[in-house]
Amino acid sequence: MKHKLLTLLLAAASPALHAADPAPSKPNILYLLADDLGFADVGFQGCQDVPTPNLDSIAKNGVRFTSGYVSAPVCSPSRAGLLTGRYQTRFGHEFNHPLADRAPVGLPVDQKTTANWFKEAGYATAHIGKWHLGNPKIPEFAANARGFDLDVLMPGQNKLPPLIVWRNGRNEKADDSYVDLAMGREAAAYINAHKTTPWYLYVAYLTPHVPLQTPPGSEEPFAAITDAKRRKIAAMISLLDQSVGRILKALRDSDQEERTLIVFHSDNGAPFGSGSNNTPLRGYKSTLREGGIRMPFAMQWKGTLPAGRVVDTPIISLDILPTALAAANVTVPADAQLDGVNLLPYLTGKSEAPRRNLFWRYGEQYAVRQGDWKLVKTMEQVAKPPVCTTGLYNLATDLTETHDLSAEHPDKVKALQQLWDAWNAKNVPPLWGGGTEDDAGPSAPKKPKKG
Repeated sequence: MKHKLLTLLLAAASPALHAADPAPSKPNILYLLADDLGFADVGFQGCQDVPTPNLDSIAKNGVRFTSGYVSAPVCSPSRAGLLTGRYQTRFGHEFNHPLADRAPVGLPVDQKTTANWFKEAGYATAHIGKWHLGNPKIPEFAANARGFDLDVLMPGQNKLPPLIVWRNGRNEKADDSYVDLAMGREAAAYINAHKTTPWYLYVAYLTPHVPLQTPPGSEEPFAAITDAKRRKIAAMISLLDQSVGRILKALRDSDQEERTLIVFHSDNGAPFGSGSNNTPLRGYKSTLREGGIRMPFAMQWKGTLPAGRVVDTPIISLDILPTALAAANVTVPADAQLDGVNLLPYLTGKSEAPRRNLFWRYGEQYAVRQGDWKLVKTMEQVAKPPVCTTGLYNLATDLTETHDLSAEHPDKVKALQQLWDAWNAKNVPPLWGGGTEDDAGPSAPKKPKKG
């Protein structure tokens, strides 16, 4: 009789037990991408004039990569690489298009994106913020067609009201005082609405890319900064950090923090003369010096990755997709042709650091890194007119790429050149020429006419 009564009680309680089922075992993936952020623009990279407590917490609670790279020194091809896990030169997405997101082209439709991978694995998928991978008015290039269930697009680079949002292609207005704050609100709402389903959320910020726009009062905490550009950049980075803070709070409040893999970095280095800080690196956005391709880079997964670890082993944004797929227990077919590696065995102490070479091609510029050695042909942006120079550097002793060792090590130059040539043989010609109109989207505000 007692056993029968217990059975009845358990049966009656089953709906409640089902409602309290543990969250899915597959971790959420949160990808936070800054836009043109300098190497030393955040606290965990040594920044002193701009507090970034929320971004710093990702590094404090996880892993900071001191040699974290992206695959291109400008916005669109860098994003094409990180969203496919492949060198974008493999499929011709080598440059920003001169018409930016107004162009009739975009990320080639035969390329599988992170969102495609995770949607197939049963994840909810969302993109919030900047796109810059094709004209969103052309259906096949919009984020919804590239695997994202939800696309909350912030077109152009306008950061102040009136803020226009394209939610799955339909125009809306946002009442927020700044675009990054709107993105934080949207991301927090998404996280709160997906507590029981694993999700992949790609938050692509517009900050601190030009134009340097700040809402009223946001520069006041930085009044001690005398340089006007740096003061605006400081306010913009602070607003980005506040947005990240709101997202992280949503994770904690919804008990999802420990089952969320968080990645943060910038799409490329800071532009020359922008007010951002690439110290101590040489070079800027659009060059293959370290300042153009080495980023502030951090990853957090509480309970899985060690907290406070600093890793100097070179990694690249192409590694994030295979790492995240491994975290989600997704089998990657042999013919997937991903160029990155799964970092989890190394980061969790199950294997040694990955040994491989890293490569870059950006028009006439190219680079290869093997261990501490880097061979680079790159544009010297401060020269008038800009010229390309070639040099060999040992980054372990010369992070600023000051001492060209080509004359002392001609054999190393030859060996690295041969490595790059073999890698480049698998690339294809660019699908379009490079452009300087970086990110003007379909709804970017028009400049007022003079007079």
